[in-house]
Amino acid sequence: MNPSSQCCALVLLLLVTPPFLLALEPLKPVRIETPPSIDGKLDDHAWQVASLVDRFTTFSPDFAREPSQKTVTLMAYDPENLYFAFRCYDTDPGKIKASVTSRDNIQPDDWICINLDSFNDQQSLYALYVNPVGIQMDSRYAANQEDFSVDLVWYSGGHITDDGYVVEVCIPLKSIRYAESDPVTMSVFFERKISRTSEHGSYPPMDPAKGYAFLTQMSPMVYHGLQHLSVLEVLPAFTYGQKYRDERGGLVSDERTRELSITAKYGIASNLTVDGTFNPDFSQIEADAGQVDVNLRYALYYIEKRPFFLEGSETYTLAATQMSEVDPLRSVVHTRTIIDPLAGVKLTGKLGSKTTIASLYAIEELPEDESAYAADYAHVPIIRVKQALAEDSYIGGIYAGRELRGHHNRLIGVDAMHRITSAGMLDYHGLLSYSREDPASMQKSGYAWAAQYSYSARDLDYKAGFVDISDAFRTETGYLTRTGVRSVTALVRPKFYPDSEIIQRIDTEIFSAQTQDRPSRLWETFNHISAQCLFLGTLTAKVKYSYCTEVFAGEQFKTGGLHFLLEGQLTKELSAGILYRRVGAVYYADAPYQGYSNRLTVEVVVQPSSHIESVSSVLFSDFYRTSDSHRIYEYPIFRERLTFQVNKYLFFRGVLEYNRYRSELLTDFLASFTYVPGTVIHLGYGSLYQKSEWQTDRYVESGRFHEMKRGVFFKMSYLWRA
Repeated sequence: MNPSSQCCALVLLLLVTPPFLLALEPLKPVRIETPPSIDGKLDDHAWQVASLVDRFTTFSPDFAREPSQKTVTLMAYDPENLYFAFRCYDTDPGKIKASVTSRDNIQPDDWICINLDSFNDQQSLYALYVNPVGIQMDSRYAANQEDFSVDLVWYSGGHITDDGYVVEVCIPLKSIRYAESDPVTMSVFFERKISRTSEHGSYPPMDPAKGYAFLTQMSPMVYHGLQHLSVLEVLPAFTYGQKYRDERGGLVSDERTRELSITAKYGIASNLTVDGTFNPDFSQIEADAGQVDVNLRYALYYIEKRPFFLEGSETYTLAATQMSEVDPLRSVVHTRTIIDPLAGVKLTGKLGSKTTIASLYAIEELPEDESAYAADYAHVPIIRVKQALAEDSYIGGIYAGRELRGHHNRLIGVDAMHRITSAGMLDYHGLLSYSREDPASMQKSGYAWAAQYSYSARDLDYKAGFVDISDAFRTETGYLTRTGVRSVTALVRPKFYPDSEIIQRIDTEIFSAQTQDRPSRLWETFNHISAQCLFLGTLTAKVKYSYCTEVFAGEQFKTGGLHFLLEGQLTKELSAGILYRRVGAVYYADAPYQGYSNRLTVEVVVQPSSHIESVSSVLFSDFYRTSDSHRIYEYPIFRERLTFQVNKYLFFRGVLEYNRYRSELLTDFLASFTYVPGTVIHLGYGSLYQKSEWQTDRYVESGRFHEMKRGVFFKMSYLWRA
């Protein structure tokens, strides 16, 4: 074969070989002397010389398809920052969805994402999302779970053009952790979402045989001459609050707070930081959305929003937790259990190239009901260590405790994830707990262990797992809904891709869980069959039928039923979703009884302009006793949240929530300015109204609302970096 023929054969081979089978050469961003302006325009010299990639392929709704729109990614850096730019072409730019909205609120929009594994160890990544007008969203991904509560300091700009849109990104090295080496090797996975078609494309391409194992399918990226900075951050904050309550028909001052707090971070190295805080302000700037809070078997779950706890929080995720909807162990470290910290210190990062550490020690001030018999403070030590193995496999250990005088809860355990095949993963954990309720009681020990094998590829997902939690197992630092259970679970999910312009994908699913309630020795079952369809680009419909039983107080009850979901982006300005369930239910009481329930969740999002967003929602639940069809309760919550986003930094928001079950009306008004996470100003005002009024010597029901509580607050903080 002559050289010309060899060249032609090579070109032909490259054209017919799927992109994900081609060996990926490490990406080599260009080092620049003059940084680009992060303004959403590619007119800087840096982008004329930057290296680029443009061979994107889809991975959703289907794998390995040619994207409907072309994407080009540019890469550059200097010793202190990483720079990326995206030119996202679009043949119909009028349909690009982009909102001037608050940070972390761009999920429905078009966006790009830089998934950055800064240690190139396939253990975790930073995900940095930007919509076409430069609004940010960020997260941390580890152990197959993504945490959107994290907020990093980075910079972005976006601009819609005649042929699509442009995004620029600057990532300061001060904001991420990376290896103490030269050169520094990271890895990256570039992603683009097109909202109107639900299309996700990526570089490098994803292998259909590996499914959504993102961490094992990233492209290496090499940097020479990065600075290894000893970062120092100081975050002082001032908070003022004033609360009022109704007393005999008039509002009187109830509580006034003036708090000065300080939080600091020091980078021991580019891969290891220590954080400390004293008298931190962990108040929330907006009330949690209302939830149905009657007839509960376990406490409601609220996500962590407080900045001090967020860095490194993904490291606390244990393998083989949240395996299914019947798994009672959600986490062993849920920092919202630390309600009122006085002080805290954290150490997070890497020890060497393979060992990850996240440790936390907090002193919590106790409420009167908890401190009366023991102490004024609780001490919360947590230590987490993970050792990276091949690919995204690891083995780890954890200790988490809560200590009072005469009372303690201590948990120790190991967990691991092992990549068995390119699409198959084995997860497991084993935990021991030791608890003492008060000085007069004996220490009780308990255990929890679980294992699961999961397989995920283009056409098929399946899982099989086992959970065993003893009666005496406790985790006061985590979130556990139930003890004294053992269960086996199995799931099979075939996926189909019709050759149709209307239906893009159909996912069918069969799930079964068989659980023994250990105290009663009774068995319960949880089974469902479902079909979910993605159609017309943005709409999803799902129908599920379940046959289930639940054991409570030594009795077995029926809890299965019919579920229906329909949601999607109807137009650029309107999206909506409705979930309806009619299921059997249990009335949780000393003398429980069988019932049935209708449960409805509706949300409608209207964006009449790119700066205004209205979110209207309805949450409804009722309960009927089966024996006589008598309605025990009806619990509707109506909520309206209206936001005017002046620009990427400043917004004004009003929330109106009506809880008809409790005859309560909540109003919440907020003005918020965020320059970067940490440098913020918040001003808020809220009131609680009830249908109650004071008459002579007592409160009586009223036909109209009266203001029973009022609160105002002001918060200001400033992030200083050296």
